[in-house]
Amino acid sequence: MEEGSSSKFKKICVFCGSNPGHREVFSVAATQLGDELVNRKIDLVYGGGSVGLMGMISQRVFDGGCHVLGVIPKALVPLEISGETVGDVRIVSDMHERKAEMARESDAFIALPGGYGTMEEVLEMITWSQLGIHKKPVGLLNVDGYYNSLLALFDNGVKEGFIKPSARDIVLSATNAIDLLTIMEQYKPEHEHVAPHESWQMEQLGNYPNKGT
Repeated sequence: MEEGSSSKFKKICVFCGSNPGHREVFSVAATQLGDELVNRKIDLVYGGGSVGLMGMISQRVFDGGCHVLGVIPKALVPLEISGETVGDVRIVSDMHERKAEMARESDAFIALPGGYGTMEEVLEMITWSQLGIHKKPVGLLNVDGYYNSLLALFDNGVKEGFIKPSARDIVLSATNAIDLLTIMEQYKPEHEHVAPHESWQMEQLGNYPNKGT
């Protein structure tokens, strides 16, 4: 995409680690993703921390002139916020409310490398897509093969009959930010929802939006 081009997405939620990882390649990927969000004029929704990859991407997007919204449970504020935060910070009561609020605010989801929390968050968004709760793209930024094993696990789930082939297509992945955002822009859900999108009681999921985007 050309420099300064706009995107179909207004806001993207990025799940990522509160640690930087042991290798510089992860920090580089976080800043490059931040640069690409700015290039496409996409605002950031993230976990609210100022440390690790969370701090890097939020600072990059904020410095680039886009809006940043951090959503963080009250209990994690002393652990994940160090020094001044950037943008707006919304403090919520628990992890469920955090995920629901981040999902409600976003047009798409990206996971950078991270630990259990990052994986749990992105897996819930994948599951919500399969169930029909939302129709938004979900992408893994597979930095230096970090998510190869997880993607292989999904493929094995298809092979063993636990994941439908069409549902496997929910999970998009690429090794760099430009390619990932490009395929996410082109995404059209083709899997059969477990239940119709309109049938979900969205207010039970933190006022999750009752719309198809």
